[in-house]
Amino acid sequence: MSAAFRKAAKARQRPHRERAQPAARTKLGLLEKKKDYRLRAHDYHKKQNALWALQKKALDKNPDEFYFKMIRAEVKDGVHVIKQPKDEITPEQVKLMRTQDIKYVEMKRVAEAKKIERLKGELHLLDAAGSGPGRHLFFVDTEREVQEFDIAAHLDTVPELVDRVYNRPTIATLQREPVKGPADPAHLKKLAQQRKNQYDLLRQRIEREKAMFVISQKIQTRKDLLDKTHKVKVKKETTTGPAIYKFKFQRKR
Repeated sequence: MSAAFRKAAKARQRPHRERAQPAARTKLGLLEKKKDYRLRAHDYHKKQNALWALQKKALDKNPDEFYFKMIRAEVKDGVHVIKQPKDEITPEQVKLMRTQDIKYVEMKRVAEAKKIERLKGELHLLDAAGSGPGRHLFFVDTEREVQEFDIAAHLDTVPELVDRVYNRPTIATLQREPVKGPADPAHLKKLAQQRKNQYDLLRQRIEREKAMFVISQKIQTRKDLLDKTHKVKVKKETTTGPAIYKFKFQRKR
């Protein structure tokens, strides 16, 4: 075959092009391209070497060898799953944790109680409307004094200030010093709203302190239940109080 004939035959050959990936076959993976057999061969030998290493490891293994994964692992749906160990806590450790919880709750409750006392001192135990919840008692000797009793004269103030339980000056103070305080209705309304907000805050703190006290009692009850002493439940636990148990009497040495 002459060189000219070979050249003409080569010119008539079409160039090789890789086939495109059909859309219906995309889920099956890529089409095998030219010289992909090298990648397949490399992957095959890699897997064969891994299997050979595992077989050698199994042959060299001591049949009497033990390790903890033998009892911690289990097969679920063909997959090895490691069992998570459960926390092991002794009753003494549980009691200690309960004690720490009680101490923390008591610390927060005492801090809340101190804030309540400080807030009461600032508000002088007044309510938002400006009148105290209690009663002011006056003692007299006879029925006649009861009928002729004049509260304004007894308190040494003007009748307009009798209903007030705070900032109630005497007549001498009113004559000696000018009346001090806001007179603007808007300012008075603002002060009343501030006083109401302070009492709302006081009520919230009181409720929080009561809730912490109930939590402390419930934790203490659960701590007492850890004892092996025979006990009988007398009252169920509620949102406002712990459960009540009656324990068998035991004489301590």
